[in-house]
Amino acid sequence: MTDDLRGHRLALSRRSLLRAGGALAVGAGALGGAGALGSLLSAATAPRGVATEELRIGYLPITDAAPLLVAHGDGLYEQRRLLVGRPVLFRSWASLMEAFLTRQVDLIHLLMPSAIQLRHVVGADVRVVSWNHTGGGAITVAPHVTEVAQLAGTQVAIPGWWSIHNMLLQRVLRAHGLTPVVRRAPSRAEGTVELVVMGPADMIPALATGSISAFTVADPFNAGAVARGVGRLHMLLDEVWRDHACCVTVLHADLAESRPDTAQALVDAGVAAQLGIRADRSAAAALLSGRGYLPQPPKAVEVAMTGTADDPDGGPPRPRIDFHPYPFPSFTSELVRQMRQTVVDGEAGFLDGLDPSSVHADLVDDRFVRTAIARHGGPAALGLPASLTRHERLI
Repeated sequence: MTDDLRGHRLALSRRSLLRAGGALAVGAGALGGAGALGSLLSAATAPRGVATEELRIGYLPITDAAPLLVAHGDGLYEQRRLLVGRPVLFRSWASLMEAFLTRQVDLIHLLMPSAIQLRHVVGADVRVVSWNHTGGGAITVAPHVTEVAQLAGTQVAIPGWWSIHNMLLQRVLRAHGLTPVVRRAPSRAEGTVELVVMGPADMIPALATGSISAFTVADPFNAGAVARGVGRLHMLLDEVWRDHACCVTVLHADLAESRPDTAQALVDAGVAAQLGIRADRSAAAALLSGRGYLPQPPKAVEVAMTGTADDPDGGPPRPRIDFHPYPFPSFTSELVRQMRQTVVDGEAGFLDGLDPSSVHADLVDDRFVRTAIARHGGPAALGLPASLTRHERLI
């Protein structure tokens, strides 16, 4: 590819990203304005420097990234003859997606709704190759808030418009007679709640100062707010959509097609990491903290990784976060339907032309994870049904 053509494509990616507006961004402040975006693009388009096959992983410092981080920390990539640099930490979804689109990083974990948007709004040729986890998100409220109705007339923070957190929060608000609004002052009398996008690292301070009444995000930020005494865990999002996927593993389609052995090894390492986490969650938490992958207090990481919650169906306590790698087609279809019911500050018209039953085949490449599951003990070893099919359960 010539330099001119490469520059043209990068410019198109940037314009597409900006056209998507707030639906992709985590807020203007997350990137520090246009200057920061330009700096990021400059860094992303600079030569990688060394003539190796080194792969780069990008992540946000949340437990959703645990399989990718544990795979690196436990040497699972090296065992499969992959040269993978230390995963690169990003502070916002916007900066992570920008780096991925401009190929600063090769593989990321990403909010599943955002993966759909990258494919159908930005036009990025990306593939979801596995799920990173299920559950792991929550709604955390200010200590004085004891019921959802008290959120009327306040602001609540979300990590991104196209996030499972935003979607399920809105479902909870509506179930309690509240209406989510965007760019509009909330009204207690009218029962409205203003949603504001905020970087996860900014949520705990905002809750502590009272500028927001609640937030929904991945752990360990929920556990961190509770540990600091500035928040109370209201509910886990798994109570709203049982075993939902939040983050998925995403790579560029050309990597999967031109280097299938590499793609397979990456997925194998991720599935092996998930098995290891399920076998010893405390050890995984210690690795995530001890190796500096997650900069939050170790106690918050421990709670997030090992904590359990009562099963509303009366079964044994359920993990706060679990690790099931198979991307169920039924989930993707239902996700598209739920996205259509979600209020966002940005372009949502692309959903009108999507057939929920066809999105999965276009976006998800499950051949690698199927092979990885078979190599690592089969579905039962990973808590999956033998048929690799399921019925989605939402309240």
